[in-house]
Formats: sequence, C-alpha cells, structure tokens
Amino acid sequence: MEQLGYLGIALLMFLDNVFPPIPSEVIMPSAGFTAAQGQLSLIGVIVAGSLGSLIAAAALYWIGRKISHDALFRWVNQYGKYLFIKADDVKKALDWFEKYGHRVVFFGRMIPAVRSLISIPAGMSHMPFWKFMTYSMLGTVIWTTFLATVGYYFGNNTALMQQIFSNVGYMIVAIVALFVVYLWFKKRKNG
Repeated sequence: MEQLGYLGIALLMFLDNVFPPIPSEVIMPSAGFTAAQGQLSLIGVIVAGSLGSLIAAAALYWIGRKISHDALFRWVNQYGKYLFIKADDVKKALDWFEKYGHRVVFFGRMIPAVRSLISIPAGMSHMPFWKFMTYSMLGTVIWTTFLATVGYYFGNNTALMQQIFSNVGYMIVAIVALFVVYLWFKKRKNG
C-alpha cells in the first residue's frame, strides 16, 4: 500500500466500484493499516479512497443516463462475465432503486455488489446529478472512513478485523431494514 500511495488507493477504489470483485473491505483497511505504520496519513487515505469511489460512481451514473434497460442487459449478458457482473446483480440494483428511491444511493454505497451498481439505475432514472453525488458522497465517506479506521486501529489483529466485518454486514442490513420500515410507515401515514 505504501508503494501505491494515495493515487493507488484512489485507483483501487475506482476499480472497486467498476469491478465488484475488488473489495473495498480489503483495500481501505490495508490503507488504514499502512497509515497506522506512519507511511500515509489516515485523512489522506480516506480522501483518496472516497475520491476514487466518487469518480467511478459519477462515470457509472453517466453511463446509466445514456443506456436503455435492454441495451444494459444485452451488454451484461455478453460482457459482464469478464467484469464479474451478473444480470441478477444489475436487476437487484435496479429493483432496489425503483423500490426505495433516491435515498438508496446513500445506503447502497455501504452494501457489496449494490455499491458497484447503484449508480447505473440512478442515471437511468435521471436522478438529479447533484442529488446523486450528495448521497454518494455521504455514503462513501462514511464507508471509507469506517474501513480505513478499522485498519488503522485493528490492522494487527486479523481475527478481530474479521469479526468486525462480519458484524458490519448485519448492522448494514439492520439499518436498511429500519429505513424500509420508516418508508412503509411514511407511506401509510400519507395515504
């Protein structure tokens, strides 16, 4: 990580958003651990990781803005296997976006596979770009800060890091479930 520096971290996080199998759950804790060793600053790691993710999110948003559903699925069925993208993952991202609206962009930044693909349905729905980037920035900064901080403070203890990450998945699912319940109650209240 110290050899890659901030630009390398940004590039890896860009790739994490474009190619789902490159996990931010490895990149950012490793970068955070490198910062703890004094090779990089924690703030620099967070900024670099967030910028790489946001640049990828913006690029995917504009691709989504220009492509139709049919063209997207034809492309994924033909070339997705080379990028480890499945039509089911794209369908899941489209369904989530349609079901939960624009706010899913915020939560989607913290959910594997959805994180990589949620930008495309946002673009396809013509979500205002400023709103998309605001939600993306908030979710991305929270996620990259969390991951880098875990690596910074717990990078020497692999078992503890694995336990933290396994529990984070449950926490994110719980937060999304609470969000869904909130939307359900809000919809019932409004009619």
